[in-house]
Amino acid sequence: MTIGVLAIQGDFDAHKKRLEELGAKVVLVRKPEQLDEIEGLVIPGGESGAFLKILGDQGVAKLKEFVRVRRNAYGRQIDSSIRTGKLGESPLEMVFIRAPKIERVGPGVEVIATEGNDPVVVREGKAMAATFHPELSQDRRVHQAFLDLVKNGHSPA
Repeated sequence: MTIGVLAIQGDFDAHKKRLEELGAKVVLVRKPEQLDEIEGLVIPGGESGAFLKILGDQGVAKLKEFVRVRRNAYGRQIDSSIRTGKLGESPLEMVFIRAPKIERVGPGVEVIATEGNDPVVVREGKAMAATFHPELSQDRRVHQAFLDLVKNGHSPA
């Protein structure tokens, strides 16, 4: 399985390392045509305005927005924190850095992980989104759930 990691901004190397530890072949995606070579795509946290500028119209046309979020919902960068949430019913370490908040989910959206009452990992079809940085934790389960989603069309969580 070949997974792309958008290598424009954010800690794309940490995502690459996690996915490779789990056995995936990883391509650092810097050009829109590379999207045709992969089975799944990780978009690291970063400034969406920079993504749009660097990718251009062709690249943006290949990416779709799957969830609506409120930026910095858990505080500014100085308020970054490590919290314990739940992946299914199991505890999960979560690193929040200027994290957005999922304010609502549609009927086709599955909540995979929560922090308090807030959904923090969601899935719809073959798209998965996290509001925290799973690549900064030693726990590989969020990345494994993503690989399972790409491979099987669903995550085990």
